[in-house]
Amino acid sequence: MGMVSYNLQTLPKLNREDWEKVDEIKDDDIDCSDIPEFKDSSQFHPWQDRKLFKPIKVAVTCKLDADIVAWLKQGGKGYQTRLNNILRQVMVHAQ
Repeated sequence: MGMVSYNLQTLPKLNREDWEKVDEIKDDDIDCSDIPEFKDSSQFHPWQDRKLFKPIKVAVTCKLDADIVAWLKQGGKGYQTRLNNILRQVMVHAQ
C-alpha cells in the first residue's frame, strides 16, 4: 500500500463506531515502549526554539499562469504559504 496523505479538508470524519473502537482500547494495550519518558518540562520552550524548525525564506520572482494564481488566492490570505506547501510536497515525493 502506498503512502496516504490527508489534510483538514480530506480527513475522514470518525463515526460512532470508530469512537467506540477507540474507547475499547485499554491504556495497557497501547505500546509506548519507543517513546522516551518526558520528565523535565522546565527546558521545553517551543515558542523560543521555533527558529530551529523554521526554514529560511528566500524572496523569488516568477511568472505564473493567471488561473493558477487565482486558484491559490481563492483560499484567502496565505496563498504564498499554500504554494510553498504544494512545492514542498512535490519535492518530498520526487526524492
